[in-house]
This record gives sequence, C-alpha cells and structure tokens, in this order.
Amino acid sequence: MTGEERQVVLGLLDSGEARLLELTAGLSPAQWHFHETPERWSIAGNIEHVVVFENFILGVVRDLLAGAPQPEKAAGAAAKERQVMAIGYARNVKISARDAMVPQGRWTDMPEMVAELRKTSERVRAFVMEAPGDLRSHFFAHRSLGDLEA
Repeated sequence: MTGEERQVVLGLLDSGEARLLELTAGLSPAQWHFHETPERWSIAGNIEHVVVFENFILGVVRDLLAGAPQPEKAAGAAAKERQVMAIGYARNVKISARDAMVPQGRWTDMPEMVAELRKTSERVRAFVMEAPGDLRSHFFAHRSLGDLEA
C-alpha cells in the first residue's frame, strides 16, 4: 500500500466513523432499535453489520497476505475498484448480506455497541497503518463481483 493509498483509506475510515456517530448521537433506545418494516434492519442492526463486516474483511485481508501474490489477476480486478467504492455510497443498490453478516442482536446496549464499533475501527486503522506489501497483488473471490483486490 502506498503512502497516498494509506492516507485515502484512513481518511475514509475516519470520516465514515465520525459521520455514523454524528447521525446516531442522542438517539433513544426506541429509535436505535426501530424497524421500518420487518425485513429492514434497525439502526442498531446496521451498526452491528458494520462491526461484523469490518472484522470479517480484516481477517480475510490478513489471510490473503499470508498467501502468495497472484499478479495475473490484477487486470480484471483493477477495473472493479470504482464499482466497489460506489456500492458503499449507493442507496439504490441492495446486496444481500451473507448469513454471518446479518444482525443478530450481538450487542443490545447502545454504548456497548458504539464501544465495539470504536474498537473495530481502531483494529482496522492499526492494520492500515502497518499493512505490509502490495495489497493489490492479493485477491479474494467476492460472491457477486468475482476477484477483488485485498
């Protein structure tokens, strides 16, 4: 990871966490756990998903870096970077979460969940600060998008 890439990732992590905490500050427990419809996640469910997903991805990337690079996959994966980044901002694109990423009420207490979010964010930041090697030469198979760079 280049220094510039590292700064971009850290900036996205910081701004995303700050915005999430800003939007949820001062919510009541009823607001925190409100479901618009039974199939929609609550705010608490969405935050739980973020925590679980970030821990999952961190584990995947660490495992990938322990393996051999696969530079032959670079051309196909590089073209998907914009698409992957856009998914995080899109509100009209719905992607079904893996069962393990679906909120299950792991943290029911609001302060406990926010603390878990912050701990996870710190783990991810620490990894980004120390990430060794070229993450763009290690790949994982996304179930919808195919090979993606670590």
